[in-house]
Amino acid sequence: MRPIHRRTFGKALAGFAASSPTWLRGAPTVLEGARPQVSHGVASGDVTDSEAVLWARADRESRMLVEWSESASFSSPLRRNGPVAAASSDFTAKLLLRDLPPGRRIHYRIAFEDRQGGLGPWTEGSLVTAARGRAQDVRFAWSGDTCGQGWGIDTARGGLRTYDAILRQAPDFLVHSGDTIYADVPIPAELKLPDGSSWRNLVTEEKSRVAETLADFRGNHRYNLLDTHVRRMNASVPVFAQWDDHEVLNNWYPGQRLDTSSGYTVRGIDLLARRSKQAFLEYQPVRSHPDQRIHRRIRRGPLCELFFLDLRSFRGPNSGNRQVVSGPETAFLGAAQLAWLKESMAASTATWKIVCSDMPLGLLVRDGATAFEAFANGDGIPLGRELEVANLLRHLQAHRVRNVLWLTADVHYAASHYYDPAKARFTEFDGFWEFVSGPLHAGAFGPGTLDDTFGPEVRFSSRKPGEKPSGPWSTQQFFGTVEISAKTRAAKVTHFNRDGDRLWQIELPPAEA
Repeated sequence: MRPIHRRTFGKALAGFAASSPTWLRGAPTVLEGARPQVSHGVASGDVTDSEAVLWARADRESRMLVEWSESASFSSPLRRNGPVAAASSDFTAKLLLRDLPPGRRIHYRIAFEDRQGGLGPWTEGSLVTAARGRAQDVRFAWSGDTCGQGWGIDTARGGLRTYDAILRQAPDFLVHSGDTIYADVPIPAELKLPDGSSWRNLVTEEKSRVAETLADFRGNHRYNLLDTHVRRMNASVPVFAQWDDHEVLNNWYPGQRLDTSSGYTVRGIDLLARRSKQAFLEYQPVRSHPDQRIHRRIRRGPLCELFFLDLRSFRGPNSGNRQVVSGPETAFLGAAQLAWLKESMAASTATWKIVCSDMPLGLLVRDGATAFEAFANGDGIPLGRELEVANLLRHLQAHRVRNVLWLTADVHYAASHYYDPAKARFTEFDGFWEFVSGPLHAGAFGPGTLDDTFGPEVRFSSRKPGEKPSGPWSTQQFFGTVEISAKTRAAKVTHFNRDGDRLWQIELPPAEA
């Protein structure tokens, strides 16, 4: 790797006087007359028919204030007092906005107030709440993998351009299917492209090394927010975020120990994961839970309910994945999360049940020569982690849960797979679709190899076998959209590339329960 040249983004200012209120003590000082600023844009997430999580980061310790209105002019806005953006949360703040009208575009703005009541400038955003009762069209995007393989922000080449393409599609929200950061991959100042030219990254201190400290993980999230396209999209498109491996370390699992050749000074993955999760929950606009869970369900009116999985926190070690009986070594969702998913999907009355998985079902994802990283383990009957999938699919069939779609990313190309029980080794399920997308901004690889256990068939792939790896200098960055019509209740799925060119599309009519 070439030497990394660091750029300076400014110096922190000294602390407030001891006379400041308790909630402000220890905060950085500011120049006299200055007011608190929103430092990295605003964002929203986990939006339902009446609630939304709003997020922002201040440039110093201060209190979050939120105003919202159905009018873009903010005539007669409603104001809510948010929490203190404190050093303990890296000056990030989130507010759960309640009692919103359903099926409307909500305009909001966020500012921060200092200890003397001085209010900084407002930063505006907007979101669309879900319908309630009467069906309303639903349109959302999904993808994953941001700033992977050393591909950071090259402003001369347009920055993170896929985010701009998503914004131009004007979805109701974006499902970020994991790898929201690459904490385990530094961003170098320069990378050589196949044509001999250079990709020149914006670089920061925290992205000059692998992330081990809490400050490092926080800096990884801040890095993505330096991009203009990301901030503009966040202000208009709510983000429903998941995590996967690169938020911590490639292919990690709980209890893992790193050896001396790893380049890490912290050997225990659980400590890295705790720090990573704290930063993730601070910087992503996800709803807070007492147990800090990432798996959750979000209903978007009568047509759509989304089920977000966490395939990291409860898994057993990566292995050959061929165990014949379920147990701790075959855990992937884990017993509690699998039970929650089965019960929640069976209870859902939404027309379409969308499973948002941070890893694919039928693609082989290896971890070294003999271990596997995802569900699939090679052709044959369900074994290892596939036992959880068989358990779930059998349950959905028995409870007549229809219109199930799986959305995922992780493998750095786009694809559409149909899982056909007539072609499967395990047949106790109703046929369903899995749609793969990404990367948002990273290396492009693949296509991968499918495991025949659940009968997947490739209906579309954005890459051909033997194709050379690519990256964000090309159009081979991908996202998809799902559109559900209030009139027909059909779901239309479309794949796009970095520039917003349509690559493939299918319309799926709903099956009756």
